Amino acid sequence: MIKNYIKTAFRTLQKNKGFTAINVLGLALGLAACLLIVFYVFDELSYDRYNTKADRIYRVNEDLKLGDNRVQYAVCMPPLAKTLKADFPDVENTVRIKGGGGMHVKKGDENILEYSMIFADPSLFDVFTLPILYGNKATALTDPNTVVITESTAKKYFNRVNVVGESLITDGNKPLKITAVIKDIPEQSHFHADFILSMVSFPDSQSNEWLRSDYNTYVLMRPGADYKKLEAQFPQLLRRYSGEQMQQELKMSYDTFEKNGSFFRMNMMPLTDIHLHSNQTGELGTNGTEQYVYIFSAIAIFILLIACVNFMNLSTARSSNRAKEVGVRKVLGSARKYLVMQFLSESIIITLVAVIIAIFLAMALLPAFNQLSGKNLAFTSHTFVWLVPSAIIAVLFIGFLAGLYPAFFLSAFQPIDVLKGKIANGFKGGRLRSFLVVFQFSISIILIVGL
Repeated sequence: MIKNYIKTAFRTLQKNKGFTAINVLGLALGLAACLLIVFYVFDELSYDRYNTKADRIYRVNEDLKLGDNRVQYAVCMPPLAKTLKADFPDVENTVRIKGGGGMHVKKGDENILEYSMIFADPSLFDVFTLPILYGNKATALTDPNTVVITESTAKKYFNRVNVVGESLITDGNKPLKITAVIKDIPEQSHFHADFILSMVSFPDSQSNEWLRSDYNTYVLMRPGADYKKLEAQFPQLLRRYSGEQMQQELKMSYDTFEKNGSFFRMNMMPLTDIHLHSNQTGELGTNGTEQYVYIFSAIAIFILLIACVNFMNLSTARSSNRAKEVGVRKVLGSARKYLVMQFLSESIIITLVAVIIAIFLAMALLPAFNQLSGKNLAFTSHTFVWLVPSAIIAVLFIGFLAGLYPAFFLSAFQPIDVLKGKIANGFKGGRLRSFLVVFQFSISIILIVGL
């Protein structure tokens, strides 16, 4: 029976090639645009989730108000990381990262200016998931004047990957010994670096100042620990460690500082929230915006609605042409449920072809979309892991949704009405079709005005 539905559907679609082409192309264009937006949204939501301990990693932020000036920082004081690990049992580990600015690196007779560099504590590889290809993570960043580089950087300067023990010549003919090579940091990370220098190479990292903030500080909580309980102890910690220095440098006590309307606070932000929810002073990179995710998600839904409504419009517009077919089938004894299945089969086949075309169209448009969005999206083997099941679900859902009303509407035709011409004459001014057309154009206008 199903084979007969499919065979009849193919014959009908081949017989009406113009209608089929318009429907398929219209649906394919809508799905391709929707697919590109889905790629963008998934990419934005996947930041920092490559870390296996992402659900336990938090960044400590600072909120400072001094007089009438208030600044929110993504950085903290130099000794904070060490203090948190020593004083609080719920803290499993901590790590500091500091932007390195830039440096010249010698390659043959050429000096290349590199900006993608950071300083980091040795615990970096215990907190973040940065797979080491060569070298020992326990000792990679323990000594001064040492550096960890990425796989692509190793190939860039040495044309090979295993370069542990080699040295890079930097500004002032200063050598940096390579102690490890890691895989390239994923694009979906809130920080990137081709060169990771040992923090002990930066003398200021040993500072014990509590009134200056320069270091992005991350905390790895123990399994089951509540970061809110740790956060609640920050006011007491700040009072304990910064009070004396405040008295010496600002000539006022901590209580006087707060009575003057100023404050000095810290809070913890989940790692996976940084990209979309944080745009503070001292960020390690340019973050996204949560509003864009909502806006693009809404646009994708609207485009999908327009494509489905367009399909319904075209199908119902052809009702008078198929009225005789329905009438003859019913006269010959075909039950309504079989007619519904027949029309739904046609709808699903159109959707299947449209989805396949949409995938290839999205692949062709992806480079232009990357240039427009500033992304580096690509079709990979991991993409198809979720894309194939999603495509199957989309074919069934969209095919059923878009073909549902036409199927029930067309299958409801009565033979006597067909013979009297009531269907052809009566549907031209149908309210539903008018509503669908108005609905479709309304969404289009909203999208155009919104953009």
